[in-house]
Amino acid sequence: MADPAEKTATSVKLSNATLGQLPADILRPQYDRSKLTPGIVHIGLGNFHRAHQAWYLHRLMQAGLASDWAILGAGVRPYDGMMREKLLAQDCLTTLIELDPAGTSAEVSGSMIDYLPVEEGHGPLIAAMSDPGIRIVALTVTEGGYYTDPATGGFDAGHEDMRHDAAHPDHPRTAFGAMIAALRVRRDAGTGPFTAQSCDNLQGNGAVLRQTLVSLARMSDPELALWISDHVAFPNSMVDCIVPATGSSEIALAAGIGIADAAPVTHENFRQWVIEDDFCAGRPDWDRAGAVFSDRVHDYEAMKIRILNGGHQVIANAGELLSCETIADCMAHPLIVGMFRKVQREEITPYVSRVPDMDPQTYAELIDTRFANPEIRDTTRRVAFDGSSRHPGFVLPVLRDAVSAGGSLAGLSLVEALWARMCAGTRDDGSAIEPNDPFWDELNEAALAAREAPQVWLDQRQYYGALADDQEFAARFSHWLRLIWTEGTEAALRRYLAEGSG
Repeated sequence: MADPAEKTATSVKLSNATLGQLPADILRPQYDRSKLTPGIVHIGLGNFHRAHQAWYLHRLMQAGLASDWAILGAGVRPYDGMMREKLLAQDCLTTLIELDPAGTSAEVSGSMIDYLPVEEGHGPLIAAMSDPGIRIVALTVTEGGYYTDPATGGFDAGHEDMRHDAAHPDHPRTAFGAMIAALRVRRDAGTGPFTAQSCDNLQGNGAVLRQTLVSLARMSDPELALWISDHVAFPNSMVDCIVPATGSSEIALAAGIGIADAAPVTHENFRQWVIEDDFCAGRPDWDRAGAVFSDRVHDYEAMKIRILNGGHQVIANAGELLSCETIADCMAHPLIVGMFRKVQREEITPYVSRVPDMDPQTYAELIDTRFANPEIRDTTRRVAFDGSSRHPGFVLPVLRDAVSAGGSLAGLSLVEALWARMCAGTRDDGSAIEPNDPFWDELNEAALAAREAPQVWLDQRQYYGALADDQEFAARFSHWLRLIWTEGTEAALRRYLAEGSG
């Protein structure tokens, strides 16, 4: 790729009309976007979706396929309106910048053709999903966005949003309420269901989405809930690509390679998508773009969620406490990377099954390399965000398996102690950690109280459930938390690395 400094002053404002003016080394749509017709509504147009699912579809379109599966973007929160304005101003095109130590490359993706208006009550979204031409409604709404109880995994019928949508099914607040309203229209019109596809990092994400939709529908219309359960498909899937947030430096990077993009996306040079082939209204041939259809999605997602997503939580809180700005910085810290490798080897990979062509330890080594990529400026703060969803989803299931198996608890107990210490809101150097969780106030109160009484942290039953009663786990957690408070994070990491297994 040409020298970015030479291109900054002449960057081209991204649009359909200017695709031909982009630098020659930047890939761009070779298909006629005016001939694309929508087949998918995707709710949650964040960076991950644009670098992952939208890219797979774009690659099919580059091969002359899937022209009737274009994406209509959608959002359900007021802040989604800002992204809508940015993307509509550039004809819903996205610059994807691959960051690899061997070199940077860029591609413009064009599989999304419109972004629906974001309105209270979600009338435009419901109308779009009611169209029989829409055969898949997909979501990327974060792990904690499915209204489940963190401790039990059951549906949280008492949540204010769920009570609202049950009471006002024609004027819902959430994506799930909007999906139910559209499915009601389709049932009554006899046009058939759409497939509901979760693209979030959740074990059994399709099953979780089924639980949310069916349970919410049951609160207002039991017959519709039964119809949804019987007719709508909810494929499970595993999604994987490290995609940092976009800020001024990423916008400047795009400008430096010749593109004025208000919302470019940077990503690593790795993607994986494993999907259960369970669709009720057809699907694109994503496998022709590199996705894998498999009946072993659970094993793939367990490997990824426990080793990659769980691995992120292993290092992120230690990184915050030790002022490591990025995940690559964490992996360059000898104590943090030492902890990461020991916890993976002794306490995570023993509870992960092999998948075709990959054993757990080899996958852990791959993740080690990916996390250490210095070109990916994935902030520690982003990875540490929403620990109240990510620890119950990614770390605690492994810890429960270790307790049941009588295995080592030392490393994962330390991980939980580091989370508790981070939620106290200060780093080891005394600097402040800004609130970084939807439940920060409650976590901060518990973390401060746990300094003197560690069990207070574990008594947050909404996260730990019966784990709080396990004496060995509680004892190890208390040991680590007291050590972190009295001697610091590095001292605790040194002590852990000096210990043998067990």
